[in-house]
Amino acid sequence: MDTKHYLKVLTERREAIAELSRMSSDSRRAVELDQTKVGRLSRMDAMQQQEMAKASEQKRAAELRRIDAALARIDEGEFGYCLDCGEEISEKRLEVDPATPRCIDCANA
Repeated sequence: MDTKHYLKVLTERREAIAELSRMSSDSRRAVELDQTKVGRLSRMDAMQQQEMAKASEQKRAAELRRIDAALARIDEGEFGYCLDCGEEISEKRLEVDPATPRCIDCANA
């Protein structure tokens, strides 16, 4: 298995997600409640957008944790093996999601 390839893919994905997180930081800021500047519906819309941005950030954080765990498995020489059964994870599965910690059988169990 070419772990250098997966190391590159995971590192690039990690950098892209971190950049998205930096770019969207403004949309997660607190909504200003000054009624003289923003109407009620506009404020509600802004609050909804803020919540959606926060949810997206939580998903990005979870993906970063998965990527970091996969990078740690590469360092430990355990990359490409299922955490549950210890069997090798198929190359096709790793190409789709190199951060996956489980083989298809264990993931579906």
